[in-house]
Amino acid sequence: MKAVLPALARPILEPQLPTDLEVAWWSKAAEAKQMIVDADIAWIDMQPARLMDEALRGAGPNLKWVSTIYAGLDAFPLDVLRAKGTILTNGAGINALAVAEYAVLGVLAAAKRFDEVIRAHDRAEWPADAPGKIELFETKALIVGLGAIGRLIGERLEAFGVTVTGVTRSGSDGTLTPDVWRDQIGTFDWVILAAPSTGETKAMIGANELAAMKSSAWLINIARGDMIDDDALIAALHSGKIGGAFLDPTNPEPLPADHPLWKAPNCMITMHLSGRSQTKMFQRAAALFLRNMAAFRAGEPMENVADLDRGY
Repeated sequence: MKAVLPALARPILEPQLPTDLEVAWWSKAAEAKQMIVDADIAWIDMQPARLMDEALRGAGPNLKWVSTIYAGLDAFPLDVLRAKGTILTNGAGINALAVAEYAVLGVLAAAKRFDEVIRAHDRAEWPADAPGKIELFETKALIVGLGAIGRLIGERLEAFGVTVTGVTRSGSDGTLTPDVWRDQIGTFDWVILAAPSTGETKAMIGANELAAMKSSAWLINIARGDMIDDDALIAALHSGKIGGAFLDPTNPEPLPADHPLWKAPNCMITMHLSGRSQTKMFQRAAALFLRNMAAFRAGEPMENVADLDRGY
């Protein structure tokens, strides 16, 4: 059995891998693309994401399992993997703590308008009053996508006294279903996007949703940039239809320097840094891979197995 693994993880993985496993360690995209042709197992996370897509499309018929550090699967050729019968395990939970903290950062920065505080600092000004006066206590948050990250966001906001409502497919435990939340979006102070990127979530926040939000409400996106209709958001920011937006991901990435979102009023962009704002990502990813390797070889249930039909 052959595995194609990142050379960066070699110091962590190699001492703990089965001795009968043939391993090819890649450090460049061209190497991964060549090695995967006859591989059974592959961990080939690369940037830009098209490199992963190209490599996986060139994989041979033996490919049984693909592991990724990413939680979102929008960069993967799911149709190809489905046709091969390949198992795909994602990195859901690896970055959950860091991303959840970033979401809370977004809410706090919006409530206290910390962006304006930083700009005053850069001008060496001493404001006579605070630019942001919202207290999180007794505000309401809607979290669209109550998975590993969404639940952590909710727990942390509740500690501030925020009333949290989640959106899930099932509507269990008091959450709203996908067909209901839009009718209630106007009751929330914070609309937080934490859902996986699928065909159903693309442009899920558009002109109608933005128009239905409170004029003081903020949109916080720590999921994927394509969940928001940018033209509608830019129009809403310029017209004051919503309080503002805190965007970790954007569409595209990197966001071009001349993109109008950079200069839109009441908009904070954090360059998709949320998942990288930690020091334990690679160690957690390696530990998850090793647990799944043991389960894979033993024919036991693996962690984070993605549903290739749903896309997460």
